[in-house]
Amino acid sequence: MASWNSSPLEISYKVLGWIAFAFWAACFYPQVILNFRRKSVVGLNFDFVVLNLTKHSSYLIYNATLYFSSSVQNQYFQKYGYGEMIPVALNDVAFSVHAVLLTAITLFQIAIYERGGQTVSKISILIVAAVWLTVGICFFVALPNHSWLWLISIFNILILMLISLITAVLNFLRKSTDGFSIGYVLFDFSGGVTNYAQMVVQSIDQDSWVNFYGNIGKTLITLITIFFDLIFLCQRFLLYPANGGLIFPKSSKENIEDPKSSKESIEPLIE
Repeated sequence: MASWNSSPLEISYKVLGWIAFAFWAACFYPQVILNFRRKSVVGLNFDFVVLNLTKHSSYLIYNATLYFSSSVQNQYFQKYGYGEMIPVALNDVAFSVHAVLLTAITLFQIAIYERGGQTVSKISILIVAAVWLTVGICFFVALPNHSWLWLISIFNILILMLISLITAVLNFLRKSTDGFSIGYVLFDFSGGVTNYAQMVVQSIDQDSWVNFYGNIGKTLITLITIFFDLIFLCQRFLLYPANGGLIFPKSSKENIEDPKSSKESIEPLIE
């Protein structure tokens, strides 16, 4: 496996990675805190939570497997060259673990707090069922030849990208910014930019762009994040400026008493 050629670039790579982790990790807390304060999840889009749990679980499987498994790393080197570096950093694994945990907490809040008759849509249930059925089939296809790199690439490319696109397009088609946190979007956008910058730093040091297509899932989800966050900002400030995007409620009591408080739920975008 290749090593770093420049110590300053190596340090920059690690710093950018953990800054990206901090930005993207911060996106999850406003919704969890808001749910806790209100003791209600009325207004939260349950479909996004369910789809995001599948998305982040898929990303975790890819990141953790490629980062920790020597056999999968060997398959990666056989495919892309032994002079390349693994395109997954520790901050990628940490983010995936954190994302799954916080999304699971949000799902638990949906189970225990006031829902106002809201449910997960049938189409979301079908999508999740189809995803994991596909995973099961692919596992048995990969099993005879131990094609584990191919299998986790299914998680990284097909599942991660499919659900990311679904959630992003649904956000766009919503044609409103009610209930969205501008702070969330700015954190999300900043995380995408720093994540992309981290990949560029590695490519510059190695004089190779293999890490971009060797981890195409991370590359595309970063670009999708930046692209749709820019679209949202255009919606918020140019197309639908009258539809305010609240960041935090003034008080939990005010939320309970205000019949419009259901709009103050911060629906998840893509992380």
